[in-house]
Amino acid sequence: MIVVHRDICAYCGCCVSVCPSGALELIDAYLEPNADECTSCAICSRACPLGALEVS
Repeated sequence: MIVVHRDICAYCGCCVSVCPSGALELIDAYLEPNADECTSCAICSRACPLGALEVS
C-alpha cells in the first residue's frame, strides 16, 4: 500500500515514471495511488527526491 504525504509531495512525477506496475498516476497535478496495482516494491519511495512516499 502506498501512502502519499501530500504536505511533502511536490507532484513532480518521479515516482510515476519508475513504478513498474503503474500503481501511481499524476492527474491534474495530484498524485493518485492505486492500491490494487501496487506490489509494495518501494521503487517509487526510493525514487522520490522529497521522501513523500511510504510503502507498507
